[in-house]
Amino acid sequence: MCIFTILKLFLIMETVQFIHSKWAYLVLLVLVLATFNALIKFFGDKEFDAKDFRISLFALITMHIQLLIGIILYFTKDYFSVIEQVGGMGEVMKNSGLRKLIIEHPFAMIIAVALVTIGYSKHKKKLTSKPKFKLLAIYYTLALACVLYMIPWNLWF
Repeated sequence: MCIFTILKLFLIMETVQFIHSKWAYLVLLVLVLATFNALIKFFGDKEFDAKDFRISLFALITMHIQLLIGIILYFTKDYFSVIEQVGGMGEVMKNSGLRKLIIEHPFAMIIAVALVTIGYSKHKKKLTSKPKFKLLAIYYTLALACVLYMIPWNLWF
């Protein structure tokens, strides 16, 4: 492989990492907004309107975009060679830093995206406001908790 190809791959990897890191702020902001919107309106017995639909939809869209960027990042970082270099999955599982980066963070974020997707899909089937907000509040709160737990805070600040 020539030096230009290696440099190009490195720049792509760094760009994807940058996008994934910065987009995460928007995802977190929108998910917090959607979660608190659902909780406040559920407990306040408010009516579900177009604004609520847009907020929950935007949370769904930003989460899915972040998932796609994360999948691209996972494969551009080539964690499979890292696993091979450290001596296999057994060694990765013994190293808490590698385990969190390679296994736990991606898995938890996929679960969070699935929770948002399920909550969004189920809320559309309800005809009245209270059940809509209840489903959004439950699923989005679980997703938010999952995201907050698995954010690599040491890399953010």
